[in-house]
Amino acid sequence: MEIHFSKLYENGNDFIVIDEREHTVIPDDMKGQFAAIYCDRRFGIGADGVIFLSKSEKNDLRMRLLQPNESEAEIYGNGIRCLAKYAFDAGYVKETCTVETLAGEIAISMGYKEDTFAATITMTPPKFDRNDIPATGSGEYNETIEGYEVHAVNTGVPHAVIIVDAVDAVDLGSIAPKICHHASFPKGANVNFVERTGPDSIRIRTFERGVEDETLSCGTGATASAAVVHKLGLAGDVVDVETKGGPLTISLNDGGAKMEGPATTVFAGRIIF
Repeated sequence: MEIHFSKLYENGNDFIVIDEREHTVIPDDMKGQFAAIYCDRRFGIGADGVIFLSKSEKNDLRMRLLQPNESEAEIYGNGIRCLAKYAFDAGYVKETCTVETLAGEIAISMGYKEDTFAATITMTPPKFDRNDIPATGSGEYNETIEGYEVHAVNTGVPHAVIIVDAVDAVDLGSIAPKICHHASFPKGANVNFVERTGPDSIRIRTFERGVEDETLSCGTGATASAAVVHKLGLAGDVVDVETKGGPLTISLNDGGAKMEGPATTVFAGRIIF
């Protein structure tokens, strides 16, 4: 038995893509286990998650993303760009398409500029109400946890956002898990520490639930961080976000958000049993 896969990354956020457009490759009840095994960077292929691409009854593509802890993420901003590149290169879509996700329909425009692939993702509108995050209580989220002022927003998945003077001074491995799994977040939350570097620019570090570690980049985290600083009046409508893996540009207008960035194919291969 052979399982064909591709490995792609965006800003250091890497994914295994399994093409299930023609038939199911991994049974649904085994997808989580498959992700746990093959996301392992020592004994597997190594990735932040596994993307399963399939047909959709109402959109051009359907995306499911399983994480190393076997959980399924509602959406992955960087993962969608990797999915878009794979589908574009395979000829499944052209310059625009829509993707069905657990977080709803996502619109994408994409293409190559010389040899570089780039895609602009119309993200799910940022939601600040606690019921939509979800978080306990009512109204918008603003709590003090472990001595940090924490804001929260849902940009497809729950995100906690903390503004600090210097992100490199934060002991992320110690603090972030306590915020991620705080009782006020019934489904957990990704955790973003944000440093303002200019009037419309920020640096972020992100701890991702499911991965349970810091990742080099997170598209929904970049969107969440930009949305919070914009809402607080600390940045304009277009925010340049520097992640450890590279830059992203987030545009915010009329309550919506768009994210622009590249995606790169690393290699394709086969798992042979």
